[in-house]
Amino acid sequence: MEIWINPACSKCRSAISLLDAEGADYTVRRYLEDVPTEDEIRDVLDRLGLEPWDITRTQEAVAKELGVKEWARDASARERWVKALAEHPRLIQRPIITAQDGTAVVARTDEAVQDALSRKG
Repeated sequence: MEIWINPACSKCRSAISLLDAEGADYTVRRYLEDVPTEDEIRDVLDRLGLEPWDITRTQEAVAKELGVKEWARDASARERWVKALAEHPRLIQRPIITAQDGTAVVARTDEAVQDALSRKG
């Protein structure tokens, strides 16, 4: 299990605390420093069952600079979104936990963290 975090994010710290309280075995990835590649982003999207626009933080300053809210949200635009997430990791919603069963969750609530913990595979 891996968790993508920004240490400055309260939701990330909360998720880590819960994982620790449950004695979970996990790896921390500080994704702003260890930036995911486009392939890693595609893999996580597949595991999440989501599209790149579903995990994009559209309120970030860089999102506004890029004008992502106006971008198409369809198959033809998917790679543009993936590229933007790889080039501007601050846009990636957090925390993301990749579960042992090959799935992943955006763990912004305690319930989502518990859901990831329950996915043993």
